[in-house]
Amino acid sequence: MYTYEYPRPALTVDCIIFGVENNQLKVLLIQRGEEPFKGAWALPGGFVLMGEDLEEAARRELEEETSVRDVYLEQLYTFGQPGRDPRGRVVTVAYFALVNLADHQIKASTDASAAAWFAVSNLPSLAFDHQNILEVALERLRGKIKYRPIGFELLPEKFLFSQLEKLYEAILLEPIDRRNFRKKIMKTGLLKAHEIQKGVPHKRGRFFSFDKEKYLSLEKEGFEFTL
Repeated sequence: MYTYEYPRPALTVDCIIFGVENNQLKVLLIQRGEEPFKGAWALPGGFVLMGEDLEEAARRELEEETSVRDVYLEQLYTFGQPGRDPRGRVVTVAYFALVNLADHQIKASTDASAAAWFAVSNLPSLAFDHQNILEVALERLRGKIKYRPIGFELLPEKFLFSQLEKLYEAILLEPIDRRNFRKKIMKTGLLKAHEIQKGVPHKRGRFFSFDKEKYLSLEKEGFEFTL
């Protein structure tokens, strides 16, 4: 059996979990209960166990530190800059997800002393190189939401078009051209119209729902969703 005669890097996983609340894009952070960076806020994550699949490790760490489970994780990027971790040569594989905050009750455990949602526009100082990792995830999210209708997952089953507009503005962190946005969304045919809003003092809107089955069917045919 061949053995290496030089040090080898350790491997970790980190999770960037986004959600939207009160028209603000938020990210899930944990407060570290151990050194290094004890007491600092960081992305959920930790070391990969021997024989453990990377995504399996990400899911395990996410659940252990925040109690969040059953989310679709997408691999983001591998970060391996020397010196990124004071414990030694550590390479991390980052995963990200977009979830509905109402579906997840967070609770810190294991080596996390706290877990909380933070608005990405008002973040504490982050441990390790997690600020850089988060910025890469934000760039990916904002690019992806322009060509895939992932934002619909954050809305209730029936929603007003104004809720959809505010959702996209929260993620993109910039105002959208509402007339052009509505035209492009309606042109896709992915919204099913429902009843008109009732019992409100302002102008009533119509409720819509996202036709996921139609989207999956169109996607197989090469459908492109662009804003």
